[in-house]
Amino acid sequence: MLSRRDFMLLSGAAAAGAGLPRAAAAFAAKDSVSDVNPMTLVNPEFRSALEKLPHQGRFGPITRANLPKLRAMMNEFTAPVRRSPKVVRRLVPGFDGDPNVPVYVIGAEPGGTKPAVLHIHGGGFIAGSARGILRFTQHIAATCGCVVVAPEYRLAPETPFPGPVDDNYAALLWMHTHARELGIDPDRIAIMGESAGGGLAAMLAIAARNRGQVPVAFQVLIYPMLDDRTGSTRSVPRFMGQFIWTRQNNRFGWSALLGEPAGSVNVPPGSVPALVSNLAGLPPTFIGVGSIDLFANEDIEYARRLMDSAVPTELLVIPGAFHGFDFVAPHAILSQEFRHAWQNALRRAFATA
Repeated sequence: MLSRRDFMLLSGAAAAGAGLPRAAAAFAAKDSVSDVNPMTLVNPEFRSALEKLPHQGRFGPITRANLPKLRAMMNEFTAPVRRSPKVVRRLVPGFDGDPNVPVYVIGAEPGGTKPAVLHIHGGGFIAGSARGILRFTQHIAATCGCVVVAPEYRLAPETPFPGPVDDNYAALLWMHTHARELGIDPDRIAIMGESAGGGLAAMLAIAARNRGQVPVAFQVLIYPMLDDRTGSTRSVPRFMGQFIWTRQNNRFGWSALLGEPAGSVNVPPGSVPALVSNLAGLPPTFIGVGSIDLFANEDIEYARRLMDSAVPTELLVIPGAFHGFDFVAPHAILSQEFRHAWQNALRRAFATA
């Protein structure tokens, strides 16, 4: 998304910084952005929508005490379900003796051979629901010509890792095993999620590769939550993560999932995608994120590591976009282009799988 002029300006700035002593260059860079008003960095297409949000999208810290209120508030915004594609609620067996997992199946046509998407909802690992975004998953099924299965996975902190990943894996395994019944092509199953759902999708892709039971054709990671160190032991520029999802809330979400403080030295294997040493053999990937999203740097780094591991990877960074910008300002041109980008990537993956 960089113009030639922007690229030249960035290149010139890098060259100028290279001529300074390392400490001086670091100080100059820090000083130049430390007092920037984050709102001035928001793309004008998104600014008016953001300003209409309570506190301009700067939501207060999440705690154990106010978590029930947050969950209830998110459930209030459930959009009405359309008549088509059809939505059916099912219960699938839990993984390795876990409780059954409720799933919503959208657009299934027994006897067909449609591609399919396992969609994992966001909510910081601690909130949100598949039911709450059924209208969105119906949109995926309709625009991409696929079946969508949306698991109602257990949330942290009540269920820490690996529970949420295992619930999603149970749904993935069920999709593959019951492909004919659902009208699914078992060789064209993709996984997708936004925010924490994107992080769980990345964890699921790693688990599926390691377990070798279900081939995953593609993964779509929308501003995924990939690194527990962000905002805890690893800093980002102050202007990143000022809206919607903050450093403090990121620490809370990751700590809830991991069962220990975010940024701890020893985390459960497979729980933090950014810390998985071997990314080879993962499915082709689309990653999209905004340039002032708290997750921008970790998402760009994950894309780089995937490419270094010979995984076909598409990365899209939207300038001046904050976390969840495409839901806050859905009619903005850049939001529409963003949706078209991941939808087209998904369609191409289905066509070539």
